[in-house]
Amino acid sequence: MCHHAQAEATMEQCACVERELDKVLQKFLTYGQHCEQSLEELLHYVGQLRAELASAALQGTPLSATLSLVMSQCCQKIKDTVQKLASDHKDIHSSVSRVGKAIDRVSTWLAPGLGWEYPEAGMYKDSKENQQECPHHQALSLLLCQNFDSEICGVVSDAVWDAREQQQQILQMAIVEHLYQQGMLSVAEELCQESTLNVDLDFKQPFLELNRILEALHEQDLGPALEWAVSHRQRLLELNSSLEFKLHRLHFIRLLAGGPEKQLEALSYARHFQPFAQLHQREIQVMMGSLVYLRLGLEKSPYCHLLDNSHWAEICETFTRDACSLLGLSVESPLSVSFASGCVALPVLMNIKAVIEQRQCTGVWSHKDELPIEIELGMKCWYHSVFACPILRQQTSDSNPPIKLICGHVISRDALNKLINGGKLKCPYCPMEQNPADGKRIIF
Repeated sequence: MCHHAQAEATMEQCACVERELDKVLQKFLTYGQHCEQSLEELLHYVGQLRAELASAALQGTPLSATLSLVMSQCCQKIKDTVQKLASDHKDIHSSVSRVGKAIDRVSTWLAPGLGWEYPEAGMYKDSKENQQECPHHQALSLLLCQNFDSEICGVVSDAVWDAREQQQQILQMAIVEHLYQQGMLSVAEELCQESTLNVDLDFKQPFLELNRILEALHEQDLGPALEWAVSHRQRLLELNSSLEFKLHRLHFIRLLAGGPEKQLEALSYARHFQPFAQLHQREIQVMMGSLVYLRLGLEKSPYCHLLDNSHWAEICETFTRDACSLLGLSVESPLSVSFASGCVALPVLMNIKAVIEQRQCTGVWSHKDELPIEIELGMKCWYHSVFACPILRQQTSDSNPPIKLICGHVISRDALNKLINGGKLKCPYCPMEQNPADGKRIIF
C-alpha cells in the first residue's frame, strides 16, 4: 500500500474511532437519564409505602394482607429495577470494548517518534538508556506498537528536533495555552507545575477573564458580559462590533419572555437601544413591534423567533470572537489549528515523500521551514498575505523578501540578483532600466 493510501486509511480508521466514541457517549447520556428517572420513580414509590406503614403503626393496627402484598411487590420492583440498570450498564461495557477494537485497527504511526524503546515486557528504556520496571509503560508500549506508525515521523526533517529542550518547551506552552482557552484552568495549572513551566500572570489573566464571562453566559447571566462590553465600548466600535447591542437585545428579550408583568420594565430598558438606532434600526423596530403581542403570548405570535434559545449560543460565539480580537488572541488555539492543518497536509506530504524516495531526488526537499509543494488548507487557515515571485515561481521569505522596483513591479530579491547585468537592472515586465540599489523591500 502506498504512503498516501495508507495515510488515508489511517484517517478513515480514526474517523471510525470517533463514530464509535460518539455512540458510547450517546449511550452514557441515555443511560444516565434513564437511571435517574427510574431511581426517582422508585424512591417516590418507596416513600409512599413508608408513609402508609408509618400511618398503620401510629394507629396500632396489625399489618393487613393488602399492605403485606404491596411490600412484596415493592421489593420485587426494586430487584427488577436494579437488574435492569445492571444489564444496561453491561451493554455500555460492550460499546466501550468496540471503541478499543476500533483503536486497535488504526495503523501504527507514533511509537518510534517518542524516543522510547521497549526491550522486554515490564521494562522501558528512554533515550538515556535508563531502564525501570513499569507496568504502565509495558501497557503503553503494546498500545503504541499496535496503533501507530513510524512512517509519519519520517515526513518531518530531523533538524526540526535539534533543539529538543526548546521544542519541548514550545510544545508545552502551546498545550497550556490551549487548555486555558478551553476553560480547563485546573488542568493547565497542573501541567505547569509538573513541567516546571513558568507562566506569567499577565498571560493567564485574559483567559481567566474570558472564561469567567463565558461561564456566566452559559448560565444565562448577562451582567459580566455587559459590564465588559461597556468598559471596552470604544475599542469594540473600532472593530465594528455589535456585541453590546446584541447583549442589550438579549436582555430585552428576556424581559419580554416574562410576560405582561415585565412590559413597563421592557419599555424602560429600551432606552439602551438609542445609541444603536442608526445601525440596527430594523432589529429595534421588530423588538418594539413584539410588545403588541405581549398579552396574547409571544410564543404564539409572529415574533416567536425572538425566544429561540439559539440566541444564547450566538452571543457566546460573538463574545468569544470579539473579545479575542480585542485582546490579540486567536479564536482557535494555535495547537488546535496546527493539529487540524496537519491532518489535512499529512497524507499529501507522505505521498510526496514516497515519490521523492522512488525517484531518488532527495535534494528537492532540504529546507526544514519550507515544503516541496503548496498544500491547500482552505480559507479557514489563511492568516496573513503571502507573495510568490512571478519570475522564479517561489514564495518569498525573510531571506528572500519581495522587492519593489522603481517602475512599481515586484519581484523577489533572488530574481533581482539574477537579472542584474553590468550593474544595471532591466525590469522583466517593462523596458525601464534602473539601479538595483533603488529597489525597496516590501513587508506585507
